[in-house]
Amino acid sequence: MFELLEELKAWAASGRPFAVASVVSTTGSAPRPAGAALAVSADGEAIGSVSGGCVEGAVYELCLEVAAGGVPVRQTFGYGDDDAFAVGLTCGGIIEVLVWPSPRFLQPVRQGERVAVARAFGDAADAIVVWPDRHEGDMGDDDLDAVVVAETRAMLEAGLTGVREIGCGERRVELFVESHTPPPRMLVFGAIDFAAALTRAGRLLGYHVTVCDARPVFATRRRFPDAHEVVVDWPHRYLAATEVDSRTVIAVLTHDAKFDVPLLEVALRTGAAYVGAMGSRRTHRDRMRRLREQGLTEEELGTLRSPIGLDLGARTPEETAVSIVAEIVAARRGGSGVPLSKSDGPIHTFTNDRLSGARAPAGS
Repeated sequence: MFELLEELKAWAASGRPFAVASVVSTTGSAPRPAGAALAVSADGEAIGSVSGGCVEGAVYELCLEVAAGGVPVRQTFGYGDDDAFAVGLTCGGIIEVLVWPSPRFLQPVRQGERVAVARAFGDAADAIVVWPDRHEGDMGDDDLDAVVVAETRAMLEAGLTGVREIGCGERRVELFVESHTPPPRMLVFGAIDFAAALTRAGRLLGYHVTVCDARPVFATRRRFPDAHEVVVDWPHRYLAATEVDSRTVIAVLTHDAKFDVPLLEVALRTGAAYVGAMGSRRTHRDRMRRLREQGLTEEELGTLRSPIGLDLGARTPEETAVSIVAEIVAARRGGSGVPLSKSDGPIHTFTNDRLSGARAPAGS
């Protein structure tokens, strides 16, 4: 829902009735994860998506009903053995959708901040908005509110979205908790044409992209208009001082030992989700030798993806950027990188329980 925030706040500010359908749980080969949302105004405008098309029409009609009637609706959509062409997910998955009328908790929420919303099933008014240091809203019971806030904050810290059942005394409540965290970072080192193409691809995938190079003549905003940040600094020095977490991806495109080696010495010890380095196989072998001389262990070196990217036969900067982000996506989602036509496993691999990891603006 958070990706629709600004549009929904504009609808609410104008007094426009609407309803929001959120995916609250998924099973099997569901096309979109928990937290995906479709919003429909009472006059029929739609934004967002809950299924990538499979059940969009049916959910749209539910939203119109809820927008007009004001009563939340909970419904499950899945593959039907008797009629694969009936309303359902012919890809084989199951999604559970909850449709709420015009949520009242939107106003204090700001785009890009760390925040989670806990909503009670069956009551459009029961919602608590939780930030790392405060909260707003209530469930009508102080003791229950304290438990809900604590559980929701724990899910926010872990970046989780999903269903939780919480009890306090004799009262139990089923909640849908949706967490929103800032987009993951992509750190691109080396202000070259390949970096410009990778910056565009990274931004498309929802990363907050930073380009860093020690050469001010190359590291300019004009050369990298798609980057969120362009930094002039020695790469290893900048990386040592900037924030890196378990979602951060690092692409080293300089293929110059005086930059690469000290940079990778830092990068391979950050705990980043992905560290890749550009260069030929000969460059790779020389780079590994130098890194070993600097004391990096085989375990640390084993996390380096070099030469960077998947084997797509790429030649141009744009094709190379596609091969790099393809490897990043495969590493992030656990994909094999082989053509889907050559495999027979599930296409989507969302978890089958009712609590899923944070999605990406994507990022993701």
